[in-house]
Amino acid sequence: MKRINSIDIVRGIVMIIMALDHSRDLLHISGATGDPTDLATTTPSLFFTRWVTHLCAPTFVFLSGVSAYLSFKKNGNVSASRNFLISRGLWLIILEFTVITFGLWADIKFGVFLFQVIGAIGFCFILLGLLIKVPAKILGIIGLVILFGHNLLALISVDEQSVAVKILAPLFADTAIPVTASTLLIIAYPPIPWLGVMLAGFGLGYVFEFSAEKRKHIFLFLGTGSLLLFFVLRYSNIYGDQSHWEVQKQNLFTILSFVNVTKYPPSLLYCLATLGIMFLMLRFAEEIRGRVANVIKIYGQVPLFYYLIHWYILHSIMFIMLFLQGFKTSDFVFGFNFGRPNAPNGVELWALYLIWAAVVVLLYPICKWYSKYKLAHSENKLLRYL
Repeated sequence: MKRINSIDIVRGIVMIIMALDHSRDLLHISGATGDPTDLATTTPSLFFTRWVTHLCAPTFVFLSGVSAYLSFKKNGNVSASRNFLISRGLWLIILEFTVITFGLWADIKFGVFLFQVIGAIGFCFILLGLLIKVPAKILGIIGLVILFGHNLLALISVDEQSVAVKILAPLFADTAIPVTASTLLIIAYPPIPWLGVMLAGFGLGYVFEFSAEKRKHIFLFLGTGSLLLFFVLRYSNIYGDQSHWEVQKQNLFTILSFVNVTKYPPSLLYCLATLGIMFLMLRFAEEIRGRVANVIKIYGQVPLFYYLIHWYILHSIMFIMLFLQGFKTSDFVFGFNFGRPNAPNGVELWALYLIWAAVVVLLYPICKWYSKYKLAHSENKLLRYL
């Protein structure tokens, strides 16, 4: 399948941004304990450092749906597409609970399993594989119904202790599930809301079959329309997000409150804001050419490879940072602290940005090598899984 530059560029941009968020988690002075979107404790620079990374997961999931559509249309084989989506989905879930879990927590005891974006994409791939015979536009409509409707569930009064609610809750809301006395499973990315994002991407995949000029008009319309609807619904404070915005003592913090939408689970307003920006990025990515575009595309061509490796690089840097700050291995606290001690540690925001930039630069030659390797060994079907 011929690669589409705008997809690789936008995916590359969000992969670069994603590393900023995880660098903040592992290296910033407030990374393991503070909530950068808590208006009572955050600063504008820290808030936007976190907020800009909201673009990553919706873009990644949406474009996964688009890629699934384009791949299906290319081979036209229902059975082969179903088998690939289901097997790839299972593989992503396995990676989530093994390679990614260790890369995230660096905990050899595996005390916490976090079901996040890779696991959610895997789950959605499996469902998409089972639904592959359904026309793409119908699946797209189902995706939009989920996106626009799942916030209604918060308005329904239910018995939280009922068996049905306990079974269904992890599908719709972030949930903590004790696995053993010492092991916890956290559903941070409940799959049904994210399925809405992927199905919307699958349903709109046909747009990428149009000419670049026509795509630009469609992306501009979708982007501006999504953002306008976001502003109208957000201003009304009636529907679309679990938390309402409020006027703050400072105008800047009122703006922060206005855009402080809910990611866990992804609210309608969160999706409208992030996907609206994504559509505008796709529109302008259709025109981007040159050396910078070629560099960014490398990251977008091997996103899973990048994702796996960047956790291990960042965690290695974190341990070096802690040793330089005088901590010993006996001080490390594994689990939700990522291994960071229960004592002040980390770097200031300006240093965090420098480290993030260095990590992204370091990843470039590695990703470029793997991209060339995949292209040179395109007959190896196993490489499609990484």
